[in-house]
Amino acid sequence: MKQEYRNRIDQRILREKLMQESFHRITISFYQYFAIADPMQFRDDMFVALDALQVFGRIYVAGEGINAQISVPEQHFQAFKNYLYSIPALNGIRLNIAVDDDGKSFWVLKIKVREKIVADGIHDPSFSMVNKGKYVNAEQYNELSQQPDTIIVDMRNHYEYEVGHFDRAIEIPSDTFREQLPMAVDMLKDNKDKNIIMYCTGGIRCEKASAYMLHHGFKNVYHLEGGIINYTQKAKEQQLPIHFKGKNFVFDQRLGERITDEILAQCHQCGAPCDVHTNCVNDGCHLLFIQCDTCKQEMDGCCSEECKEIYNLPLEEQKALRANKDNGAKVFNKSKQKSLRPRAPYRDI
Repeated sequence: MKQEYRNRIDQRILREKLMQESFHRITISFYQYFAIADPMQFRDDMFVALDALQVFGRIYVAGEGINAQISVPEQHFQAFKNYLYSIPALNGIRLNIAVDDDGKSFWVLKIKVREKIVADGIHDPSFSMVNKGKYVNAEQYNELSQQPDTIIVDMRNHYEYEVGHFDRAIEIPSDTFREQLPMAVDMLKDNKDKNIIMYCTGGIRCEKASAYMLHHGFKNVYHLEGGIINYTQKAKEQQLPIHFKGKNFVFDQRLGERITDEILAQCHQCGAPCDVHTNCVNDGCHLLFIQCDTCKQEMDGCCSEECKEIYNLPLEEQKALRANKDNGAKVFNKSKQKSLRPRAPYRDI
């Protein structure tokens, strides 16, 4: 009988254990497009190896490669690196070290087998990742992005772009990457001969997007090596100007890492300058939205008066209201919704 590798301990207990750890963790992301013949066996072998090193995080494995966001105990970092590099296809892989990190990004290890390591909605059998855009590093990005004819394209979701982006970057206003790909082709169809730089958080989406653009006849497509995370690290190391402004949204407990001091977004409830994402504390909602400290206090961390009312009910009544409901992942989109609640607008006095 095949061994099943997964965690069975209550998530709240695991989170509390993380908070009590006395050692430091390093938050890392990495990805690689390469052929995996048996994703499930690859997944099981990796789970055993990483669990032994107390690695936490979220890893997706598919026939097309691996996509990982993890935290590694500092004392096990070299052993982790040795293990990863012992896999031929991952030998020497770039590891993106988090920019703004408290080491509390994950509290459990989850490795899942997926159809693809990033959901792209591509069903064209002739599409291939073999022909992809050219990498640009931090220095090359700064030089190429300043040329007036260069088009800079943000391949992240609307809520990521909202809190931070590169100067002059075009937003592809969508909730998902699979929607963005055909939208990007359509939006840029009259610019097939211009220089186009695509970027994302860690590089995985813009690398696939660059291949998709080339597949659709674009000529000079580039993608930012290692995404925003690697760009920021290298720019700081090399003392280069940083052209990214605001906060870089990340998909872990932190929900963002500060790149520059600029606040580009506003509270979705009152309009005050704010770029702090949170999830509605009502367990029947968990909407992702931006909330300032004032609104957080007034609304008990909820996104609406309805959720606030439910959140303050006895727990058994809350559970009854949630029974047999599946809300799925919910994200506030300011282009579709004007406000989360009626309230006197923010005034900077």
